[in-house]
Amino acid sequence: MNHTETLHAGGAVASAQRPAFEIGHMTFLELTADRATGAVPTARQRVRDTIEQARLADQVGLDLFGVGEHHRTDFVGSAPAVVLAAAAAATESIRLTSSVTVLSSDDPVRVWEQFATLDQLSGGRAEIIAGRGSYTESFPLFGYDLADYADLFREKLDLLLAIRDRNPLTWAGRLRPALRDADIGPRAVQEELPIWVGVGGTRASAISTGRLGLPMALALLLGPIAQHLETVDLYRAAAAEAGHDPAALRTSINLHGYVGRTSQEARDTMYPHFARGMIDNNHQRGRGVGIPRVAFDAQASPNAGLLVGSPQEVIDKLMTYHHLYGVDRALVQLGFGGMPQRDVLSTIELLGTEVAPVLRREVAAPAEDAA
Repeated sequence: MNHTETLHAGGAVASAQRPAFEIGHMTFLELTADRATGAVPTARQRVRDTIEQARLADQVGLDLFGVGEHHRTDFVGSAPAVVLAAAAAATESIRLTSSVTVLSSDDPVRVWEQFATLDQLSGGRAEIIAGRGSYTESFPLFGYDLADYADLFREKLDLLLAIRDRNPLTWAGRLRPALRDADIGPRAVQEELPIWVGVGGTRASAISTGRLGLPMALALLLGPIAQHLETVDLYRAAAAEAGHDPAALRTSINLHGYVGRTSQEARDTMYPHFARGMIDNNHQRGRGVGIPRVAFDAQASPNAGLLVGSPQEVIDKLMTYHHLYGVDRALVQLGFGGMPQRDVLSTIELLGTEVAPVLRREVAAPAEDAA
């Protein structure tokens, strides 16, 4: 079992003392042309590389491995639960999460079945980050009307939480057929399979997530490091108003990054691939936006969002995120834009061996001092 869980004889998993701060690697399995040759990796090679990344992340002590969802041929992540199942077989301790599951265009029953099965395969290591979807190609693909964008998510999240809460289940909504005494299996190994809500910064999303008392995963691609302060305040205020203890609610920051031996090495390694990925893979096909080097360097500065630099710089910035927002988790997209596998593996190793242990100690120290 991993260091944050204990498996009981009856098969249920109960939370033990988890690290003061959790950190992990996520990927969207994008297919980006090599900058030198123009060659695009095969889907098979991209998946194999991803499982190797998960295996190393587990070995170096990272807490999380995440796979995002896209439904285009320049991504291989249309079925995150399948990739995470392969990662489960290649790892022992690391937790496995979607980042995110586009719940609005999926069926909550099927989502539950997939991730409860993943929980069984992994011995209680599965999580879900449910989101509305900033990319919308899946809506017409599965026959959903974008006019129902917000209502679809609200209703489907309600059903997913109901499935987690009880079985058999009787449930009725407006946009999906009702269920009557439905027996939905398998059940999860964990007593309560974690369901986070992915929030890009909208007020309504933060408020609704707080009212439900669910953990919130904030996404920050580019911009000032403090841009989500109002979002977090609204989330916690809504939680308190609904009777939840804001101090007990977990929050994470999901962001792009790279760790190098030095600041210059990190920026020089990350920039050309990140810039290529922003053009090739960002938003809808053909509408990506480039980023000049001067803008990239500005975003890597202490007061902006990108998590790129030496191990100490990365520790310092994550501590800033922790102090600003109270986050106790970071999920970092490493290697975006076709970065060579050797460089991705190098940064995973540095994140696990040089960043994570120090970060956990620094976050834990104030609480120990207060005690």
